[in-house]
Amino acid sequence: MDLLGDPAGDAPEAIRMDGRAVSRADLFARAAAVAAEIGGAEAVAVHAVPTVETVVAVVGGILAGVPVVPLPPDSGPAERDHILGDSGARLLLAARDAWDPADGGPPLVPVDALPSGTSAPPSPRPPDDATALILYTSGTTGAPKGVQISRAAIAAGLDALAEAWKWTAGDVLVHGLPLFHVHGLVLGVLGALRVGSPLVHTGRPRPAAYAAAADEHGGSLFFGVPTVWSRVCEDAASAEALRRARLLVSGSAPLPVPVFDRLAELTGHRPVERYGMTETLITVSARADGDRRPGHVGTPLPGVETRLAADDGSPVPFDGETPGELQVRAPMLFSGYLGRPEATAAAYTPDGWFRTGDIAVIGPDGWHRIVGRASTDLIKSGGYRIGAGEVENALLAHPAVREAAVVGTPHPDLGEQVTAYVVADGVAGQELIDFVAERLSAHKRPRVVHLVDALPRNAMGKVVKSRLGEGAGKSA
Repeated sequence: MDLLGDPAGDAPEAIRMDGRAVSRADLFARAAAVAAEIGGAEAVAVHAVPTVETVVAVVGGILAGVPVVPLPPDSGPAERDHILGDSGARLLLAARDAWDPADGGPPLVPVDALPSGTSAPPSPRPPDDATALILYTSGTTGAPKGVQISRAAIAAGLDALAEAWKWTAGDVLVHGLPLFHVHGLVLGVLGALRVGSPLVHTGRPRPAAYAAAADEHGGSLFFGVPTVWSRVCEDAASAEALRRARLLVSGSAPLPVPVFDRLAELTGHRPVERYGMTETLITVSARADGDRRPGHVGTPLPGVETRLAADDGSPVPFDGETPGELQVRAPMLFSGYLGRPEATAAAYTPDGWFRTGDIAVIGPDGWHRIVGRASTDLIKSGGYRIGAGEVENALLAHPAVREAAVVGTPHPDLGEQVTAYVVADGVAGQELIDFVAERLSAHKRPRVVHLVDALPRNAMGKVVKSRLGEGAGKSA
């Protein structure tokens, strides 16, 4: 089976998005026109707003065998320029009115202005090991890295999830997640197309929109990040509507146990949790027909191997108590960081296991529980993974800032919020928040800035982030 299944499927509606419904045949016909336009390009960027044109553009890139680089619509100039330059994208795909030429970038291909082509995919079909997507993920230091994901990796990951979640063409998938990450794009769009299930994208993941999709469109499979499910729990009427669903899936960050319990009480569904990264796609999950345990992310998917390692590399037992770094081997792993062979090599152990950087506990029965991050520099806020180093670099670009350290601190809705400790002269905290928001994606801006006289450092001069809250100064 091709990555996206049969282009001529008989579903009258493949995608419902931004108030429009598109059949599978029409979607692939429009995508074929895109494929004809971009064939041979080194890579193409897609302005990843939640519209039909974005899906057409991504599918067109996959049909053409051209790597697709989703561009977050809220990217600041520095982040956008880095992604476009680092990826080698030679064209930008977007609707005619969705991209401001003043923002620069490569030549625009107006997806909505192309005549529909044939629904037949280009020939020959791209090889399975060809890169389908280049997704940019925030590292803990420096600029984001391009994660190359092959067609074979995507197919393996989606097939494993379809088996685990009993996901079939008879489902109607509902979500309102961004289309530039694994959760919303790979699982939430490509997964629906590969399985053949219609997708209803709600634009934003609001509880009332999820409830309406359950009532009006027969939504049976719902995706959300913990923030979404937390908000559903605050809206009893919307939660009641989700009793009609078959499965609720939570991911991108740990689901707090109280939210798990409250969601089960209000909807009648114990949510399925799963674990993965941009580099690995989804490797561990609970099952639709199995147990679902609060605070746990399940067991390895078919074809996935996991192990725990101590700081010295020695094995950690699966005793349900001893933590270790989670390492994985799987067919859905990435092909490497674009243009960064040294970073790619460093991400693997000498014997070929991927180092996730997450700390986990595994029980004798194989159930996994993620207990923390090997580093304090990856912040999970509202389902996003945010690299502290990237935000620190943005703060340090302000002429008044002398030092900056960024951490995640608890937030009742987002899970974690971006909190900055800054040594600066003559500048207010809100000005620094706005300064970062102008340069990076809006969700990466600090929500709190503490202006301090100095940052705590050890004898080697390294900031001790565990002591950042001691004696914090004025906040904004």
